[in-house]
This record gives sequence, structure tokens and C-alpha cells, in this order.
Amino acid sequence: MLIVNNLIKKYGKQNAVDDISFELQGGEVVGLLGPNGAGKSTTMKCIVGLLRKTSGEITLGGYDHLSVEAKRLFSYIPETPYVYDLLTVREHLQFIAQAYNVKDWKKKGDDLLDLFELDDKAEKLGRDLSKGMRQKVSICCALLPDPQVLFFDEPMIGLDPKAIKNTRQVFRELKNQGKTILVSTHLIDSVESIADRIMILKDGRIIGNDSISNLKQQALQGEGTSLEDLFLELTKDA
Repeated sequence: MLIVNNLIKKYGKQNAVDDISFELQGGEVVGLLGPNGAGKSTTMKCIVGLLRKTSGEITLGGYDHLSVEAKRLFSYIPETPYVYDLLTVREHLQFIAQAYNVKDWKKKGDDLLDLFELDDKAEKLGRDLSKGMRQKVSICCALLPDPQVLFFDEPMIGLDPKAIKNTRQVFRELKNQGKTILVSTHLIDSVESIADRIMILKDGRIIGNDSISNLKQQALQGEGTSLEDLFLELTKDA
């Protein structure tokens, strides 16, 4: 569903993303892990078209990632949620429904608001929402068009424990529907229970790419006993 070949993103002479390649299949939840500054957000922003890549090839569903056809296939939830100050929560959903031509969206919209405990905030303006509420609105808007691929950049930051639990359950349901999910985070426990595979970035390069079970086995064979120990060992000089 997603193919990234030899992606490079330079800032001046510095490679923020240094010639990485990977593929994501349908029904797969993949965690993109790395310390701050490893290149996680840059990689994701290049994929969704918010940053212009220096070189490389990215396709979604067989389409170039910048094409209209590709953009219809995915949703992106940024680390810092953005909402419109003068739109209500419900109007955000209406805006997305009109932009993506989502028919009969109100029932699904109401269900999403209920899931993330925003039903009583439906008429609240964006400017009056807390960061956590803005994050919930971003997730609801991303889920409304029923995308095939979802990109989450640090999705759990700012969410309350119940919302984190609900988001993880949504990930599982999307996986069962055959959706593809890439989750960028530096918090291992936020994806360990839901990811099929983890890619570890360090200095803009992929230094680990394997299933959760294989990485845990690798950790047991080393000095550590957990996935967190392995992650810290691999990125200790970052």
C-alpha cells in the first residue's frame, strides 16, 4: 500500500532523512520509533507532502504520493493538532465531509464524537478547546473519510488515559478492516501492544525493522530484557 524508496531529505548539507526504504502492507500497524531529532516527523511529512523531499520515490496505492489519487487514500494526524478557531467541533466534521465528499456523515460523526467523549463539546468553538480536545478532533476528522492509510505523528501526547485506550482500540479495528497505519512516536509503550512491526530510526537512518516478537527475542539475547532495553541500546548515542 505504501512504498518508500531511497528517501532523502536534506537541510543544507545535513541529511535529516538519509536514504531510507520500506514498505507497508494493508492490515499492518507499524511503529516508527526513534529519539527526538531522529527524523520521524520529517519522514512522515515527506510522505504526506508537507515537506518537499530531496530525492527518492514514494507511492501510495500505486500512485505518486503527491497525486490527487494518493491524497484521497490517506489521512494525517500531526503531532501538534490544528483546528479552526471559529468552527465548532461539529463544523470541523462537516468541513471534512464536504472536502472528501463523505455521504451520510452525521451518524458516523456522532459515533466518533461519542467515542472520544466530545459529544457534549460538539458546539464548542475550536479556539476554546484544550490541546487534548484538539487532538481528539483531529483524530475524529481523520477517521471520518474512511481512509485506507493513516499517519499518526505522536498521537497519544495530550490525550487522557481513556482516550489513549480508545485510540488503541480504533487502531485494532482499523487493522481488522485491512487499513494501513504508521505511528510515529518516541514512547515505546504507546505502540508495543498494537504494532505488528517496528522501525527504529537514528540519525535519519533505519537501524531496525522487524516484528515485535522478533525484536523482543533479540532483546532477550542481548543485555536487556525488554523492547525498551533494545531501543535504548540501539539509540544510546543519539
